[in-house]
Amino acid sequence: MDRIKCADRMQKVHSDIRGPLFVEAMEMQRKGIEILKLNTGNPAAFGFGLPKSIEDALVGQEEKGVGYCDFMGMPQAREAICNYEKEKGIRDITPEDVFIGNGVSEVVSFALMPLLNPGDEVLVPTPSYSLWGNSVYLASGKAVFYVCDEKAHWYPDIADIRSRITDRTRAIVLINPNNPTGVLYPEEILAQIAEIAREHHLLVFSDEIYDRLVMDGLQHVSIAALAPDLPVVTMNGLSKSHCLCGYRCGWMVISGPKSLTEEYRQGIVQLTSMRLCSNTLAQLVIPAALADRETPASMVRPGGRIYEQRAAALTELDKIEGLTYVKNDAAFYLFPRLDAGKFHITDDRKFARDLLHATDILLVPGSGFDWPEPNHFRIVMLPDVDKLKSAMRKMGAFLDGYTQEP
Repeated sequence: MDRIKCADRMQKVHSDIRGPLFVEAMEMQRKGIEILKLNTGNPAAFGFGLPKSIEDALVGQEEKGVGYCDFMGMPQAREAICNYEKEKGIRDITPEDVFIGNGVSEVVSFALMPLLNPGDEVLVPTPSYSLWGNSVYLASGKAVFYVCDEKAHWYPDIADIRSRITDRTRAIVLINPNNPTGVLYPEEILAQIAEIAREHHLLVFSDEIYDRLVMDGLQHVSIAALAPDLPVVTMNGLSKSHCLCGYRCGWMVISGPKSLTEEYRQGIVQLTSMRLCSNTLAQLVIPAALADRETPASMVRPGGRIYEQRAAALTELDKIEGLTYVKNDAAFYLFPRLDAGKFHITDDRKFARDLLHATDILLVPGSGFDWPEPNHFRIVMLPDVDKLKSAMRKMGAFLDGYTQEP
């Protein structure tokens, strides 16, 4: 019998967040070494507990989650999501435009599969959460990466986007707020991207999972609210805003002219009905979570954990020679730059491995977010203030004298 080969579509798929370095770190942990896991944005791993609103919503409701529900999602949950997105200014949507999935990770695949034929192109930001590029590859498409410009607060480079459009381009992805940079896009940038989509008849995918974790008095704007004439798929969930990563609760909302989206919507119906339904217990808490604005707000205002942890991390990072960053507006990520002239880093995965073995800190290098140069890495600012300060000091001590120069 011949050996079983992996399909060609897997060649470009990568998952650095839980990839080979993660496996290596877990082996170190099994040997008794305490690893600080700054590789993934998992609030529960750092003491963010179950919100009272979610606990109350589940009490006595367990029986409602025993059987399959509507393949699109429970009616009460879809109604709550629809109302939430309407409050953000998305017009002419109904609960029938809402599909609930097992996290945004699942609904991304449901959104791409009915759209792409082999070789069709999707514009994806770099840097970006690798789910998007990977999902395009798995749908037999081609991910074409447009640049987010570090010198312009990591905003998408509009000219670069235009330069990458071909007759095979079908859609453009926005991650707003962005992962891994934590940057929030202003209305003027969104309007320019909407105009490009309008000119080239592109579907817009807007990943807005961090929209409730915005700091410094800034306000999140949904591109679908700015462009009601465009077909837009807006994606969101509860993993980050209510610290429910393990509940796997995400959704997508299709907006824009139904005459343009109905055939595509039917393809999504085919896929979602095939998998029967998403996690019902998670769906039970959606109305309560979306009514609970205080839980996310309490984390990102002055005095809140995420706000104060960011302040602590930035204070320590400012002391590290050869390291610069763009301050994040939202979420709990930072994407610092390492000075090429000082550190001579040619392999950012080697840098991350060297850091792990020297400090017991696990993080993801920039290439894990499809960043083409070996000069960045992502910091997850979820540990409490004291632990985060200690980690940043260890990182600074490691970088003092570190170089990959031969």
